[in-house]
Amino acid sequence: MKVTYQYRLEPESSQKLILNEWLRICRYWYNRQLGERFSWWENNRHAVNSCPIFVTRLPELLDRPNYYSQKLQLPIIKKDLSVVQWSGELLDFKSVDSTVLQDVCKRVDKAFERFVIGDSSGKRSGKPRFKTEASFKTMTFATANNEWIKLIRKNWLYIRLPKLGMFKVRMHRPIPDGFKLKQVSVTKKADGWYIQMVLEDVTVPNQTTEFIPNWDNSMGIDAVLQGDDYLATSEGEKLPSLKPLRKNQAKLDRISIKRNRRKRGSKPRRKLAKREAKQHQKIARSRKDFQYKTAHKLVRSGKRFFFYEDLNLKGLTRRNKTKQDDNGSYLPNGQSAKSGLNKSWADGAFGQFFEILECIAAKAGAVAISQNPQYTSMVLSYRNEIIFTDCSIREYWDEQNTLMVDRDINAGINLKRLGLGIFPSIKRRSGKLDIVGTMDDSTTKEILHTLHRAVGSLHLPQAVSVGVCHKRIRSNQK
Repeated sequence: MKVTYQYRLEPESSQKLILNEWLRICRYWYNRQLGERFSWWENNRHAVNSCPIFVTRLPELLDRPNYYSQKLQLPIIKKDLSVVQWSGELLDFKSVDSTVLQDVCKRVDKAFERFVIGDSSGKRSGKPRFKTEASFKTMTFATANNEWIKLIRKNWLYIRLPKLGMFKVRMHRPIPDGFKLKQVSVTKKADGWYIQMVLEDVTVPNQTTEFIPNWDNSMGIDAVLQGDDYLATSEGEKLPSLKPLRKNQAKLDRISIKRNRRKRGSKPRRKLAKREAKQHQKIARSRKDFQYKTAHKLVRSGKRFFFYEDLNLKGLTRRNKTKQDDNGSYLPNGQSAKSGLNKSWADGAFGQFFEILECIAAKAGAVAISQNPQYTSMVLSYRNEIIFTDCSIREYWDEQNTLMVDRDINAGINLKRLGLGIFPSIKRRSGKLDIVGTMDDSTTKEILHTLHRAVGSLHLPQAVSVGVCHKRIRSNQK
């Protein structure tokens, strides 16, 4: 079993200067390797129709740069100082630990391979970018071991890093007994330096799920972006949202406006930029803390299977397509309203939350599985009817069962049905949706019981909602 613990690093002033110099050298080495690969990529590829049918001689292909060929350049580069062409800066590669530079070669190789070949499923990533001072913050020592840790006290840990010396580490939680140090990474953040320690204990087995999903040991989770709600579960519960970006937007705007008024490159502008970075860091940390607490709350419910919706976040946050008239003038396309929605999706960070949920569930012997949410928000969970045809319909009054059905909780129940394989198949015929499939009476009773319990816990204003829902249903029928 492997775990990663992050601690705060307390380097001295001289050590901070050395760490910053190492980051500068590693960033230059990363960009240099990436530039070599881009040059090879541009000089050794052509369009399909660019070659004539009859050719007498094909040009010789250049050797493709790879991890091993680029790593072999390090002994040659270390013989003398390297000159940065655009600035004339001199960089001493010999001062940096060899394992750190080799790890940079590995990072370049992985980034470029994902761009050219893709992952195991054939999905390719975007073109790698050259690193800037703001985007290259981490150095990795891949050959760490327990001998690097020299002393452990109550709240402090002393670790010796190659060519850097002894560092003082603030140990806010103890290292588990039996775990061995396998890798160390040093990261520069807005409020200081941090160290990530990868620990491993081969005697601790990984949790394996040996359960079969059923109605009692599973839960459906629907992502909510409405009001103050964050998630809706199939148990009839709604979890509140934190909205850290929205709550701190005013303070962030004040700092940003003040920074933009200062002269570029001046000391006041740099100080305000650092203050702005700390504010962003505070927002990100509060969001992640909230997501961890929410994930733990879900896992502590005792469920073994969590079925969540596989959201297309990239498409949901995409800008609207531009509209132009015959004269080429741009027309209103609704992007002003869409920008606020995009910010809300980004503030929710559902992609990050579901990754955290998978990790927390795996440690507890559970599993989180993504599901295609198509039609789960439209179908009434206990009667297989298309009810929620419009996103503005948040509630539905069922006269037959005297029940107020919440749209989000209904979607969570449908995700649970989808994960258990009892969700009906829906086909589009002649512009209409046809539902194919039935549901047994026991499942219907379980769903109705959950929805009745949800009405009592949510305290919905039924008298007002009934009239509103009836108006919406009549308008949709027209």
